[in-house]
Formats: sequence, structure tokens, C-alpha cells
Amino acid sequence: MRVEIWSDIACPWCYVGKARFEKALAAFPHRDEVEVVHRSFELDPGRAKDDVQPVLAMLTKKYGMSAAQAQAGEENLGAQAAAEGLDYQTRGRDHGNTFDMHRLLHFAKEQGRQDELIQLLYRANFAEERSLFTEGAERLVELAVAAGLDAEAVRGVLADPARYADDVRADEREAAELGANGVPFFVLDRKYGVSGAQPAEVFTQALSQAWGARSPLQLLDEGGAEACGPDGCAVPQH
Repeated sequence: MRVEIWSDIACPWCYVGKARFEKALAAFPHRDEVEVVHRSFELDPGRAKDDVQPVLAMLTKKYGMSAAQAQAGEENLGAQAAAEGLDYQTRGRDHGNTFDMHRLLHFAKEQGRQDELIQLLYRANFAEERSLFTEGAERLVELAVAAGLDAEAVRGVLADPARYADDVRADEREAAELGANGVPFFVLDRKYGVSGAQPAEVFTQALSQAWGARSPLQLLDEGGAEACGPDGCAVPQH
């Protein structure tokens, strides 16, 4: 069974939602038969690469809330994260363009290190004092190497803005086609969707329902026509 997760590194609920989903997946009896794929979704796709601003300033401008309301929201997110065993910096974080991170995640997927990289990116953005957006490409290289990727290969991806750009855009178009207007957005076997950082119990129910809905292959003809098998091919007898 495949679970696809549309998310953005700048999305705090994606950070929390991933932890809740993984809690449900860890207890799922068929967890070893579940493939998890992370898909790209930018919350702020029009933001220039060098346009970085404090999170509180972004929240007050984008949502028209007061600085006190924005800070209260960050404190609430910190409590939600802590309940899942996650660290969360409620003050001093900044916000910027995540397109290069998504490109790197597609590269990491090819190398079998996608989940490791996205977790490190989330932690860097939400739990560490260093900025993920102002230190340039070498910060992303550092995190990618920690995820098990080759430094020079990562630099090559970051140096070419066209690499994996189409993959990111394809994910975003597909999200729109599936009706996802926010993240995190979970799609289970292309049959069921779960929107938002739901409690682990909701993910448990979704996993069980999606697994139960998997249909065994139905053969249209069970007649004994000749076929090759693990022991080879039977030689026709004349």
C-alpha cells in the first residue's frame, strides 16, 4: 500500500502531522508493507528566493492578526509539537522560499533517503536556532549529507535550478487535481484522503480502512492454460 503525503517544510502542521501519522504507522500491523512518498507543495510559491522575514511578521501581514495573536499561535503550535515529542522554537524563527528544498527532496527520493532528509529539514526549520533560509546552499548541503547524500551531488542539484523543478511543479499540479488546497494532505492508495494534522487515531482508522479495501486480483479465466513458473517452462508433450 502506498501513502503519499503532500507537505511543505514551512508548514508547522506538516511537522506535527508527520509525527502523528508515524505514530499510527508504527502500530499498524502491516507497516512493513506500506510505502510512504513525500510530495511537494509550496505554501508561498511566489516568494522570491532572497525574501526572508520573521515568522511573526509574515503571520501578521498574511492573516491580519496582531503580533500578540501570532505569538499565541506559535505557543499553541509549540505545545502541540511537544505533545508529539517534537522540539519547537516558538520565537525567532523566519520564513522563506522552500523550492530548492523540494527539488532536493526529489533527488533524495531517487537515492532512497527522502524521509531522512525531510525530517532533518523539518527539525532545522522548527527546532533549531540557526536559520534554514539565510545561510545559503551550504546549509542545505550540510543537512543533505547528514541524511546520507553525497555533498557534491547535492551541490550539483542546487546549482542547476532546472533540476527536479518539473517534478516539484508536477506534484503541485497533482495536488490541485486531487482537491488539496492545504497541507498536510495524505492520500492512501489513491482511494482515501486525509487532510490536516489529524490525531493519530484518525490515521490508524484510515490505514485500516485503506488496507481492508485492497482488492485481490480477480482472474477472468482460471482454466489450465500453459504458463512458465518458478521451476521453468513445461515442455509440450506430443
